[in-house]
Amino acid sequence: MLTLKWIPDITRVPFEIQRVSASTINRMQVQLPSTSRTSLMYYGSKLFKSQKLSYHRVRAAVPLPDLKADDFSHPLDRQNTMLLRAIPGLNELGKLLLGPVAEQVMLLENIGTSLLVSEEQLPELHNLLLEAAKILNLEAPELYIRQNPVPNAYTLAMNGRKPFIVLHTGLVELLTPAEIQAVIAHELGHLKCDHGIWLTFANIVAVGAYSLPGLGVIIAQTLEEQIMRWLRAAELTCDRAALLVTQDPKVVVSVLMKLSGGSPSLAKQLNVDAFLKQAHSYDKASSSPLGWYLRNAQTRQLSHPLPVLRAREIDSWAKSSEYQNLISRATIFNAEKVG
Repeated sequence: MLTLKWIPDITRVPFEIQRVSASTINRMQVQLPSTSRTSLMYYGSKLFKSQKLSYHRVRAAVPLPDLKADDFSHPLDRQNTMLLRAIPGLNELGKLLLGPVAEQVMLLENIGTSLLVSEEQLPELHNLLLEAAKILNLEAPELYIRQNPVPNAYTLAMNGRKPFIVLHTGLVELLTPAEIQAVIAHELGHLKCDHGIWLTFANIVAVGAYSLPGLGVIIAQTLEEQIMRWLRAAELTCDRAALLVTQDPKVVVSVLMKLSGGSPSLAKQLNVDAFLKQAHSYDKASSSPLGWYLRNAQTRQLSHPLPVLRAREIDSWAKSSEYQNLISRATIFNAEKVG
C-alpha cells in the first residue's frame, strides 16, 4: 500500500482492557524480554542513539484470529471507498499511471537506503512486527528502518512482491516500543484493508499527476478532493488497527500527541489526558457556523485528519461497544483455545 512517501523528499506525516481471570491471562501471556538494548545504525557508519527497548504490557494483547477488515473499518472509509469504486476505469487508470518502471524505482530507492529488520537485525523491532501481524490475523510484511530525522512511516505494496513497511529513525527515536508497535499496526491496517490502489492514487494526486502534461492536470483537479477525503477516512481506520494491537487507547493517543509536538527531551512532561482535552476544546471552538467553515477549509487538502481529531476519534472508539465486542469475542476464543 502506497503512502505519500514514495519518491525522495516527498514525506507523509503519519499513523479496554478486557475482563479476564488472572489464570487466563497467565496462560495467554506473550513472553517478551523485559529489558533489552539495541543499537540502531545510521545509514553509513554513524551510530544512531542506543536506547532500551523495554516493552512492558500490563497484560498480553489478545490476538484476533478471525478479524476481518469490515470488523473495524471506519464508516467514512467504507463510504468513500464505495464512491471511488463507482468511478469507471479508475482502477485501470491507476495501473497505467503507476507501471512497473515506477514500481521498480520505488522499490530500489527504499530497499537500497534502509536496514531490513529481521531476527538477526534489530530483533526487538522484528518481534513487535510479528506480534502486531499475529494480532491482526495478517501475514507479516518486511520492515525497514531508514535514516531520516523526520518522524514518519509508510507502507509499499507492488504487484507480485511482498509488501513492506518503512520506519524513519526519527520516529524510532521519538516513540516508546509500545508506540512504535502502534505505528507498525497502523501501517498493517492499510494492508489488512487492501488500501493499495487508492493509496496509489493519493500518490499520483500528491506528486505524480502534476508532472503529467494534460492528463495529469485533469486527474489532479478532478480527483484530488475526493482522494484526500478517502485518505483521511482511511487513516481513521488504521488508527483503529493500532488500537486493536496495543489494546490501550492512551498508547495510540500518545503517538498522535508526540507527532504533533513531542520530542525525546519533552517526553516525560507530555500528558495524554491534556491532549484529549485539547481535542475537545478544538471541537468547541469549531462548532459555530464560521468555525465549521474554517475547520473544513483547514482540513480539505490534508492527507490526514488533524492529530487532535484523530485522538478524540480513537478515544471514542475505544469506549464503543463495537471495540469492546471485538476484544471480548477474541478473549473468549483464545481462552477456549488455551483451555
